[in-house]
Amino acid sequence: MNLRTPNANEATGTSNRSRNVAPVSGICTRCVDGCRGNCEIFKATFRGREVLYPGPFGESTAGADKNYPIDYSHLNIQGYAVGAFGLPDGVEPGPDTAIFPNVDTETEYGWDQKVRLKVPIFTGALGSTEIARKNWEHFAVGAAISGITLVCGENVCGIDPELELNAEGKISKSPEMDRRIETYNKYHEGYGEILVQMNVEDTRLGVAEYVGSKHNLETIELKWGQGAKCIGGEIKVKDIDRAVELKKRGYLVTPDPEAHDIREAYKIGAIREFERHSRLGFVTKEDFMAEIDRLRDLGFKRITLKTGAYPMVETAMAMAYSSEAKIDLLTFDGAPGGTGMSPWPMMNEWGTPTFYLQSQVHEFAEILKAQGKRVPDLAMAGGFSSEDGVFKAIAMGAPDVKAVCMGRGLMIPGMVGKNIAKWIEEDDLPKTVAQYGRRVEEIFVHYEELVDRFGSDVKDIPLGALGIYSYCQKTRTGLQQLMAGSRNFNMSAISRKDVMCLTEEAAKVSGIPYVMDAYREEAEAILNQ
Repeated sequence: MNLRTPNANEATGTSNRSRNVAPVSGICTRCVDGCRGNCEIFKATFRGREVLYPGPFGESTAGADKNYPIDYSHLNIQGYAVGAFGLPDGVEPGPDTAIFPNVDTETEYGWDQKVRLKVPIFTGALGSTEIARKNWEHFAVGAAISGITLVCGENVCGIDPELELNAEGKISKSPEMDRRIETYNKYHEGYGEILVQMNVEDTRLGVAEYVGSKHNLETIELKWGQGAKCIGGEIKVKDIDRAVELKKRGYLVTPDPEAHDIREAYKIGAIREFERHSRLGFVTKEDFMAEIDRLRDLGFKRITLKTGAYPMVETAMAMAYSSEAKIDLLTFDGAPGGTGMSPWPMMNEWGTPTFYLQSQVHEFAEILKAQGKRVPDLAMAGGFSSEDGVFKAIAMGAPDVKAVCMGRGLMIPGMVGKNIAKWIEEDDLPKTVAQYGRRVEEIFVHYEELVDRFGSDVKDIPLGALGIYSYCQKTRTGLQQLMAGSRNFNMSAISRKDVMCLTEEAAKVSGIPYVMDAYREEAEAILNQ
């Protein structure tokens, strides 16, 4: 099976000259001396490490395109002709009550002090990438008015141009972090929350102390990794002085902006950008538990953990340690990766794919329960973008998986809405949008809903936020329809029996019944009456 053809991809701005390529290497079957390009080997010949990263940086997001042997398309959702589960107490199931608009899509997470979500999704970590920074108002307001959690990712304080540190090297002022938190909180209405993520550098700089004391945040998130990469987070920097500044703040910057040869190459234009990297974490149970205690002593009511597509050992560590530490939400992020800035080969070739990872997580959850231990609320991330994937992930992980974390799926509507505002202003609407009208009220089908909620203040809501709201409403309605078809009228009613595997291999990996085996005993009992 040819899972991926390396050596050429739109993400890296490369392409094969030949129509035929070697499946293993991705190299053209006939490589001609004198070829003018533009495969990855050709481009790497003169641009080197730059070809590792998708681009253009700050203007695009990228998602891996490796086709794994099994994914969530190998599951189908069960539909039933009888029954209705999860209707409110006292409501008699029937054709007039068991209708899809009555499905309750709200969910919650937390060990003791719960956070409610109107839809069982929340954003991926929107941290120090340029995409997150310049679109923050759209992302943050959109998440707030949609009633979902917003994850403010790692390194936001560390790259803040106006960052101020005290004599101990800890944050005393970070206007960028202030802007991010205040933007979300301005529109927060009791559903969801903003939680800030921390890596090694964030911990050293005192991010938890800063957001806890200045903004009274109730939740903080620790991070072990993500599906896009197992190394620290990256961004690109074009200015050498900025690169030196970030190096002095404690980051790994490549190539070294203080090296003589690099400075000379920068002067003549050979080197045009630098990468800023975070450090690898080193997880031990003792250190993890000590950090949890420290954060609780700082006053945080909830502590969450985001971890990546690691092997079984680290997955087991995350499950066991989080159970003992009473982590409020544990998010597993599987491969393939998608992000604003991660090495392209790592996105495709590193880590455990989400379907396999979730299968391991469920197996480990059952082991912990058999020992009488409580499993923390779980969320899955890694390639989800629509309501059918949300349903499948929640069903496959029932009853422990409470929500799905979405990266690009929730970023795209924010960027689209922002661009619609720009196109309206420039009188340059594309036909794909203009076919619905030329005014905001005509284009956005949910606009009047927000007018009812916010009145004249709706004009202050950026259109990217309205885009995210519209997308969340589509996800909610689609989920209601799928849930009604499977006769589940609230989220807690969904079970593993509500999905079936279309291949025997998927059934072997997941433990979900193969389509020819699902409900066979019940069916045969009817036939043999």
